[in-house]
Formats: sequence, C-alpha cells, structure tokens
Amino acid sequence: MTSHPIRHNRPTNDELHPFVYQSLIALTLWLVLSVWVFFDRGGYVGLALAVVTLFFLIAVGIPVVLWLAWRRSCAPSDRTQTSERFDEWVSHSFDTWTGSISGKEAALQILLPIAAVAFGMSIFGLVFLLSAPASS
Repeated sequence: MTSHPIRHNRPTNDELHPFVYQSLIALTLWLVLSVWVFFDRGGYVGLALAVVTLFFLIAVGIPVVLWLAWRRSCAPSDRTQTSERFDEWVSHSFDTWTGSISGKEAALQILLPIAAVAFGMSIFGLVFLLSAPASS
C-alpha cells in the first residue's frame, strides 16, 4: 500500500476570485443576447424572451444584491479585495463543505454549466437561423 505525502502550509482559499464572478455575469449576458438575436422572430416571441431575460436578471441580481448588503453591513476590514492574481488563485486549493479541491477545478465546476448553455444556445440559434424560413 502506498501512502501519499500530506502537504502542510499549502495556501487555501474559501472565496471565489472576482474574475469567476465576472465570468458568470459575462456568460449570462452572452446567453441572453444570443437568445434575443437568434430567436426574436414574430409576434409573441418577444414576450417569452422578456420573461427569459427577467429570469436571468433575477438569477444574477439576487447574488449581487446580497453581496451589496453584505458589504454595507460588514466591518471595513472584511471589505478588502483580493490582491491575488487569477493564476495564483487557481494554483491554490479551494475549500468546500465536502473537502478541498484545486482552484482550477472549482472555477471549472462553477463556470462549465453556464458556459455550455451559453455556447450551446448560440449554436442552436445559428442552426435555427440558417434552417428555419424567415417569417415576414
């Protein structure tokens, strides 16, 4: 039986890097814009697209409002932004409730679902635009 050495004094994170949050917002905007650009055809589609946009606005807005409320009520010493570059943050381990994973793995697990949906919707939209007849 082999044993793996335990690394001590390895830097860990328990907060996401601001770049991860910015990427989440950018991918959400990409998704909403691709839906509006590729699927806005005809009468009542605009209403459905407005509901989809409202859904994603709420999905992004609730965490932003919670973050703003936290910043307003926390101690000034807790408001410090991370001065660490993203490549340094990724190289550290990330603490979760179930254990520790690498920062790269944490960022990928968080960003992969919304990235897959945003890029997939763009591809579906292009196929729909090229194959569906234009409505007048």
